[in-house]
Amino acid sequence: MPNAPSTLHEAGIVNTLSQCQLFAGLTPAELRLIVAITTARSLKKGEYLFHEGDPVRGFYVVQSGAINVHRLNAAGKEQVVRIFRPGESFAEAALAGGKGYPANARAEKESRVLLVHKDGFLALLRRKPEFAIRIFEVMSSRLHALVERLDDLKLKDVETRLARWLIQRCPDPNSEQPVRIELDMTKQALAAELGTVGETLSRTLAKFREANLLAVKGKTLTVLCPAQLNELLC
Repeated sequence: MPNAPSTLHEAGIVNTLSQCQLFAGLTPAELRLIVAITTARSLKKGEYLFHEGDPVRGFYVVQSGAINVHRLNAAGKEQVVRIFRPGESFAEAALAGGKGYPANARAEKESRVLLVHKDGFLALLRRKPEFAIRIFEVMSSRLHALVERLDDLKLKDVETRLARWLIQRCPDPNSEQPVRIELDMTKQALAAELGTVGETLSRTLAKFREANLLAVKGKTLTVLCPAQLNELLC
């Protein structure tokens, strides 16, 4: 097991863990138990954290940047499972299996992640069963989100999927005030996350611009009137 992080880094790790849904509500003493089995790693843009089938070292929490978790289909096409952002955890489910990680994980941009080591965390679960209950709750929430996404991919067109993606990033979907969204990924990656291709996404963005629903400037997307865009989902 690696040495505990220095005091200088510990505060940053505690802050990240406290913002993670998996560790919400833990006391400072309990967070320190997690910190003791956690190490940090920095990734360059495009660098892989792990590949499908790699031995499971533990699960991860994004401290900064964005991590693209994806699989490759039989044709070699990348299908994005989800892009994880600061404060979000991923690969927890891999702790219970012996087949390695079920997908690939790559940094969308320069990123920093926290690795919660498998052996240390499983030992902690045996001592504190309430941690296991929290993991089940997060897994249940994640499963519901995946089911909703499958429904989107099967039953809804790209316009509806993009509208939902934008509305989910608006603090108040019923507001009439513009909301700026800074893309932390390429438009190609966003297209993959929405289950489409870059050309189709570009056409959909152009359609939203023509309808005065959206303004696009580089990687900044401005929802001009969330309430109006939200009507597409009704």
